[in-house]
Amino acid sequence: MADLRPTAADYDDSATRLIERCLLHIATVLSDLMRDSVVVVGGLVPRLLMPHGTLPYGTAVHPGTTDLDLGLRLALLVEERYRNISRRLRDAGFEMDVNETGNPTRQRWRREALGSEMARVDFLIPPTSEDAVPGSIQHLESDFAAFIIPGVEMAFADQVSVALNGRTLDDEVAQRDVRVCGPAAFVALKALAFDGRGYPKDAYDLFYVLRNFGSGPRDVARRFGLIASDPKAREALSILERDFLDVDAPGAVRAARFLAGDPDDALRADVAAFVGDFLDAVGVVGE
Repeated sequence: MADLRPTAADYDDSATRLIERCLLHIATVLSDLMRDSVVVVGGLVPRLLMPHGTLPYGTAVHPGTTDLDLGLRLALLVEERYRNISRRLRDAGFEMDVNETGNPTRQRWRREALGSEMARVDFLIPPTSEDAVPGSIQHLESDFAAFIIPGVEMAFADQVSVALNGRTLDDEVAQRDVRVCGPAAFVALKALAFDGRGYPKDAYDLFYVLRNFGSGPRDVARRFGLIASDPKAREALSILERDFLDVDAPGAVRAARFLAGDPDDALRADVAAFVGDFLDAVGVVGE
């Protein structure tokens, strides 16, 4: 769910390429379910929304991620379609992961790729009730569960279809379309994540999308209407106001530190300016 590596320089592009192959592999076995019940969220989203060839000249590729986050729609519980997900993943060689102490982690699955590299998948689901504890585990089956993450439903309201072309974990050449969290929902989810845990990468991720999606913050703001009715979307805007508008605020400082290794003045100013443009476009600043 979160990578604790401190700066962009600590990321290895080969790890992200493995996760891209993992996603494509999963898309070949869950293609029908991924049309309306599964959406890609988390650190792979910027790469999918803004592939290298679409970035402005001189813009660095997003550093990527070391695991795949998949959001599950709540309807899967009502209809028990999650059993189809777990069965097909098992048939495709995926299995429940274990943590550092050897204990099972039902909310994270893994699969070995050719070459003995291990790809990991985290499952996320919206709260199933008002008293559900954020970050706790929703158990689905004896070996299958999902993290409870408020706001995940926004990724279904603001989603983008992305065409994947490449190789699977078994080195097959494949092409599939996948549903990916859209830019407005991604920024909102990352703001909520930053509020909860304060990770520099969460701050940088949302800044990266605001700066590079389409023509910039106002293009992201145009999609905000898709999620504006969600209370978590409004909460995210408040977090952005509080933690990103000032160059000395935690969001601006930590986003700059993640990219540069130190709180570079120019980068902090960029973060504050891009977030300010976004908030202005959705009508927050100046109200």
